Amino acid sequence: MKTQNRMTRQRRVILEELSKVTSHPTADEIYNMVREKMPNISLGTVYRNLDLLAENKQILKLETAGNIRRYDANMHPHSHIRCISCGKVHDIPLVDASHLNLNDEILEGFNYVNVRVEIDGLCSDCSMKKIS
Repeated sequence: MKTQNRMTRQRRVILEELSKVTSHPTADEIYNMVREKMPNISLGTVYRNLDLLAENKQILKLETAGNIRRYDANMHPHSHIRCISCGKVHDIPLVDASHLNLNDEILEGFNYVNVRVEIDGLCSDCSMKKIS
């Protein structure tokens, strides 16, 4: 459909607001950011436009099992580290896949096109809380 590729005002504002932050916000957080500029926008509209922007490879949709989806406007190759306590996500330099010990038997029959590495751990704030 042509309307999916067209940069609507809503989509442009969502992309602009997402591009201003490095916090990898959730759809709800993006909705709250966008509402300051577009008070009548609905949460459903934000979700639909985030999905379209991700489909069109204009943003990254970060999905990990059991966690809330987060979004990233940084399209340069990089990896992520996520705090397992508070859920914060940060960019880290791209992990070189050649350093991964991928067993040839596992890869047999697969033509992989992408390697994504996500690291889970505790951020410094949550680490300090656990010590206290």
